[in-house]
Amino acid sequence: MLALTLKLELPDWPGARLYGSTRQGGVSVGAYQSLNLGDHVGDDPAKVTENRRRVAKTWGVRPVFMRQVHGTQLVCIDHTTEYETPEADACWSTKSGLACTIMVADCLPVLFYQPHARVVAAAHAGWRGLASGVLETTLDMLAAFGSVKELRVWLGPCIGPSAFEVGQEVRAALCLEDANARDWFSQAAQPGKYLADLAGIARHRLHQSGVEEIEGNDSTPVWCTVTQKDLYFSHRRDRVSGRFAAAIALV
Repeated sequence: MLALTLKLELPDWPGARLYGSTRQGGVSVGAYQSLNLGDHVGDDPAKVTENRRRVAKTWGVRPVFMRQVHGTQLVCIDHTTEYETPEADACWSTKSGLACTIMVADCLPVLFYQPHARVVAAAHAGWRGLASGVLETTLDMLAAFGSVKELRVWLGPCIGPSAFEVGQEVRAALCLEDANARDWFSQAAQPGKYLADLAGIARHRLHQSGVEEIEGNDSTPVWCTVTQKDLYFSHRRDRVSGRFAAAIALV
C-alpha cells in the first residue's frame, strides 16, 4: 500500500480497508510532482492517468473519483459506476472491490464504516461542505443501515489550525447552526481574521450527530497539509497544486 504518510498509520478495521496516497511515487512534474491524482487542476492528463493506474494497482481495488464541488451531493457507487462519477462530494457503497475516494489538497477527507450492515462511505469536508451539511447528509444515509453509534469514522489530513486563516464570513457560516463551533476558532494576528480548526469542527459535528468512535486527525501538526510539504499537496500553500487521496473499501 502507498502509505498515507510515513508517520501515520491507517486503522485496521475488520471487513473494510482504508487507503491513502501522498504526493510521492508518481510521474507528474512541476507543481504537480509527483503522484497527482486530480485531473482538473491543469496537469498532463496522461500523467494523471498513469498516477491513478499506479494507485489502483497498489491498493488492489478500483478507486472511484468524484468531481468534487464543495457541495452536499451524495451518490451510491457500484460496479457499473464509471471511474469519474457525476458531481458529488460524498459517496457510499455496499460492494467490495470499489474504493470510495476523496481527493485532497487542504479540505478534510472523512471515511465512514458501518460494520454490521457492511457499508462504507466517504465525504469531502471543506469549510463550505461542513457549513452546508455534507457530514450530516452522509450520516442520514448511513442511519438507514443502523445506529450511528455503531459507525467507525476516520478523519484524514487537512489544513491545520495554525495555517487555516479565515475571515468573519467563514466563521459565521460555520457557527450559523451551532454557536459552540466558535470554540474551534482563535483570533489571528490580523484584525478580523481567525484561525480555524477544520478537523476539530468536523469532530464536533460528528459527536453532535451521535458518532462515538472517531479516529485519525486530532488537529496536531503532523496532519497539516500546509506544513507537511514533502507529503501533501496544498492549494492554500501553493495555489497551483495536485491532489492526493484518502479512500475506503469493503474487503
